Amino acid sequence: MKVAIVAINEKGKRAGLAIEKSIPGSKLYTPAKLKDIVRKLFDEFDGIVFCMAAGIVVRVIAPYIKNKYSDPAIVVVDEARRFAISLLSGHEGGANSLAILVANSLGAEPVITTASESMRNIVIGIGCRRGIDKGEIIKAVRYALAKTGHSINRVRYIVTIDLKQNEPGLRAACMELGIPLRTVSEELVKRFNGTYKRSAFVKERIGVEGVSEPCALITARRPKLILPKTIIGRVTVAAAKEV
Repeated sequence: MKVAIVAINEKGKRAGLAIEKSIPGSKLYTPAKLKDIVRKLFDEFDGIVFCMAAGIVVRVIAPYIKNKYSDPAIVVVDEARRFAISLLSGHEGGANSLAILVANSLGAEPVITTASESMRNIVIGIGCRRGIDKGEIIKAVRYALAKTGHSINRVRYIVTIDLKQNEPGLRAACMELGIPLRTVSEELVKRFNGTYKRSAFVKERIGVEGVSEPCALITARRPKLILPKTIIGRVTVAAAKEV
């Protein structure tokens, strides 16, 4: 996906620079007049991330909206970097997936309102060894679903710590399963005070006391742990349900 990032002030620009760094091939624009560049971006890019208030974005893109099959994916990030909102072309245009990528880059919460996403309420936390194979991840995910009695269609996210987000096997497994990969920052895991299985060994290796359980519990809304940390070969897996 060819992605443009647009910011109109210093706070937005700082957020935009962080996104540009995390999404290969993306390009940051800081126009003096926003309306002068939007038509060009609609024609040339598959996705546009606006780092500004949603109301501004709605007004400026309104004249160029055609239909969900041809419009670019539109994502809005607030200047405080709290939310990445899938605003336009969620499924067909890829805005839902783009919102998750942007959220991962900023440590923000993706906001996705399409009906099919609302039906998914299972979050699977994954910890893994370096160089993990995608088949090992898939096996662990399927074990978690079988153990908890849930369909893969109920899974909202697979989530891991940001230290593991670029593991090729993990990313390939998520792509094959068709489940978005979310990441939780190391600092957020360190600050998490919820109840989970803590490991001195894991802390010695990567600096936190756990990955699969805290990542699932942090990411799920009103979470209930339905599968405690379980070791499957070189993978640790846990599952939380949004209740």
